Amino acid sequence: MKRLAMLTAALGLAQLSSAQAASTITIATVNNPDMVTMQKLTPEFNKKYPDITLKWVVLPENELRQKVTLDVASGAGSFDVATVGAYEVPIWAKNGWLSPLTPLFAKNADIAKAYNLNDVIPGVRNALTQNGNLYAVPFYAESSMTFYNKDLFKKAGLTMPANPTWQQVEGFAAKITNPSTGTYGICLRGLPGWGENMAFFTTMVNTFGGRWYDNNWQAQLNSPAWKSAMNFYVNIMKKYGPPGATSNGFTENLTLMSQGKCGMWVDATVAAGFLSDPSSSKIVNSVGFANAPVGPATPRGSNWYWSWNLAIPKSTKQEDAAFKFLTWATSQEYIALVAKTKGTWASVPPGTRTSTYANPEYKKAAGAFSGLVQSAINRADVKKATKDPVPYTGIQYVAIPEFQALGTQVGQYLAGALSGQTSVDQALALGQTAANKVAVEGKYQK
Repeated sequence: MKRLAMLTAALGLAQLSSAQAASTITIATVNNPDMVTMQKLTPEFNKKYPDITLKWVVLPENELRQKVTLDVASGAGSFDVATVGAYEVPIWAKNGWLSPLTPLFAKNADIAKAYNLNDVIPGVRNALTQNGNLYAVPFYAESSMTFYNKDLFKKAGLTMPANPTWQQVEGFAAKITNPSTGTYGICLRGLPGWGENMAFFTTMVNTFGGRWYDNNWQAQLNSPAWKSAMNFYVNIMKKYGPPGATSNGFTENLTLMSQGKCGMWVDATVAAGFLSDPSSSKIVNSVGFANAPVGPATPRGSNWYWSWNLAIPKSTKQEDAAFKFLTWATSQEYIALVAKTKGTWASVPPGTRTSTYANPEYKKAAGAFSGLVQSAINRADVKKATKDPVPYTGIQYVAIPEFQALGTQVGQYLAGALSGQTSVDQALALGQTAANKVAVEGKYQK
């Protein structure tokens, strides 16, 4: 009886230990195609880590930013893994909102060896490092470029240069647009948000010679460069863009382009793989690639830099399980798994690993755009993105905590001008006031 009691107690302890080992982690991510694929590959993760259950919260970009920011700032602990952008990582790390990953790699030697941090492109890795600690790992990195429909260009007798100007793009759009067939010359982001319409529009402002602030933190939204850029954007979209453009962000324009409805689209380089995927794109054989257009003042700042990254909020109670997930989802193993699942290396998350660009299968599948993407990412310089000097870093954003709210506010004014609710002058006046208020209240102005 004594042995039976001991055996029963041991069995109970084993069951308790097993229950304690099992964990559930909640992952907050954006609803773009790469992240949707990540969610679909949950069963593959569970083959490797059967004791970790994944719960997904998949949201549109603007909503994701709001929910995750509120959660990590308050320490609510709703999320164990958060998808965060290159803008947030250094700010949140400085605020103490993220768990440093460097000690976790040191503690998990086997994972660290298989992961091979040295394979992550140095510039991408450095953008996620603060005071010697890595605070996130990149899921994909991107710049921006021009996509165009070669069939529509051929039909209109047009040739896309490798380095187009915005003036050339406007001329092309005029010749391609045919509303009677549902064909529009240009598709650009119109959905308000600092990471939606303002991410794109700030690159246009840069090349028109504009900047958010001068070196004394005086707002510059009432400058001739901003006025010229906004008038150009509103006019080209009203004349040659799709109706209801203020509802179109990255995802909506990707759908329009992949269905053959747009002659041109200027947006994230990551879309090159989606437009080359026959399972989701009707223009696989007719999509062309060129550099992002430049304006009349400077080529600087025409290519944005961005990465979507996976980080662990400091408030998590499942740090070890979260670490296992984010290292799996950003590994060489995962990239190969996506290629196998999608049936093409052109669809793998780009911009993060040297080994991806050295892979012969990737070179073969993505040869039409891989070199262009690499050069765009390498050319993007967050410290030299404007014609005139500025006191901030960032190409399509200003790297201060207040910009998330400011950029979204100005994005709403821009959308108002596009929809005709306000004039360009009114939108710029409102934006100027908002930007100066941030500089004063944030004590940036001396």
